[in-house]
Amino acid sequence: MSTSNSLTPNSLTIAAARDALRARELSAVELTEACLHAIDAAGALNAFVHHTPEIALERARAADARLAAGDAPAMCGIPIGIKDLFCTEGVPSQAASRILTGFRPEYESTITAQLRDAGAVMLGKLNMDEFAMGSSNETSVYGDVVNPWKIDDRKLTPGGSSGGSAAAVAADLCLGATGTDTGGSIRQPAAFTGTVGIKPTYGRCSRWGVVAFASSLDQAGPMTRTVRDAAIMLEAMCGHDPKDSTSADLPVPDFEAMLEGDIRGTRIGIPAEYRMDGMPDEIEALWTRGAEMLRDAGAEIVEISLPHTKYALPAYYVIAPAEASSNLARYDGVRYGHRAALEAGDGITEMYEKTRAEGFGAEVQRRVMIGTYVLSAGFYDAYYNRARKVRTLIKRDFDQVFAAGVDAILTPTTPSAAFGLGAMAEADPVQMYLNDVFTVTVNLAGLPGISVPAGLDRQGLPLGLQLIGQPWGEGALLKTAHALEAAAGFVSKPARWW
Repeated sequence: MSTSNSLTPNSLTIAAARDALRARELSAVELTEACLHAIDAAGALNAFVHHTPEIALERARAADARLAAGDAPAMCGIPIGIKDLFCTEGVPSQAASRILTGFRPEYESTITAQLRDAGAVMLGKLNMDEFAMGSSNETSVYGDVVNPWKIDDRKLTPGGSSGGSAAAVAADLCLGATGTDTGGSIRQPAAFTGTVGIKPTYGRCSRWGVVAFASSLDQAGPMTRTVRDAAIMLEAMCGHDPKDSTSADLPVPDFEAMLEGDIRGTRIGIPAEYRMDGMPDEIEALWTRGAEMLRDAGAEIVEISLPHTKYALPAYYVIAPAEASSNLARYDGVRYGHRAALEAGDGITEMYEKTRAEGFGAEVQRRVMIGTYVLSAGFYDAYYNRARKVRTLIKRDFDQVFAAGVDAILTPTTPSAAFGLGAMAEADPVQMYLNDVFTVTVNLAGLPGISVPAGLDRQGLPLGLQLIGQPWGEGALLKTAHALEAAAGFVSKPARWW
């Protein structure tokens, strides 16, 4: 199913493009134009939903001027895509929802501003699940994103909610993309598309200007083709932001420099609780092989226990909808976005009801109703407070493991490879939620996690392995991921059917 692609500018890694730009072997305008042509030819993927070629070329010309002057940060001249959850000044920012139709912010999110200031070139906005609520990118008002990887004539999900970001990077439409991760929305799509995705420690990247889903869980991060690229892009995205009260006032390391050296002596934990009933043999075998690759690279593999893991998914699906219910209360049709047509005699209550019924899709409505229920009188203690206590226990499990000398934890990223679009659309929504079984613990505990492509399944589809690191330990995590990536040697690309 995979094929090698001829090396065109848009298929370069961020690191290779940076070096070519600095050596004046390639201009930012040439690189940007190659990406714009690739985007125009990839409409079948439905990854980009708002195209900004004028902005892209303007920023590319400015990047070339900086490069000529010797003022060239690592991301200078690098074309990237921006998930539609990030507010971008003057550019539609809808969170893939009808209720934000026509919304053009008068401000820029902190992360996109930092990337812009670093010289990165915004190509446009990327598709996603509505308000980041989904694991298959089938809840978007723009329609489904299609995975560049394909089996025969079956169209596959790229994962969600950052499905547009993952598809765009995998299909060489951009060199990197921003994503957000509330329960696995960077790591799961990365695994489904053969790309790298890192969710940093909660508070490492500013949430200001990112449309909120669940505020205590949301965290932005980069999606790239390699671990080195993730290190380069993450550094540009990090930093303290006084506008975000949860932003950590910590120095940002040189993550790329921290990739150097070996991982001899690193202790990698293998959690017993992640060996779940019904796990496909391919996932089990990949996990075992991943541990062997890290052992061969000099790491020590140790068995560990995270006993409260089995409660993570139900706790997450109480906490996240509860916070979503609160965050989405602001969308009412009064100041911006969609407003329902009213009939004679309708008042403010009818306007709210009709606007929200028309503006929110079925999955968002489901989660808002669940969240409102668990926060309601009589159920708050039984559900929400209990879930918060479980969350504390889950975090304590990780704290104890790290305190015992474990440096990182290795798990599968997902319980399967990418599945067909529509395959779960009519099924019990809980089946879709189970896609997050290996990833939600990381968000509940506020830890950094990264997915690295590590192999192909029997059908020729990519599979990912997840590494979970210590709080604020992105540098060490990236170094371990870099070693895993080198050992796995994953170089497969999807055939260009689009």
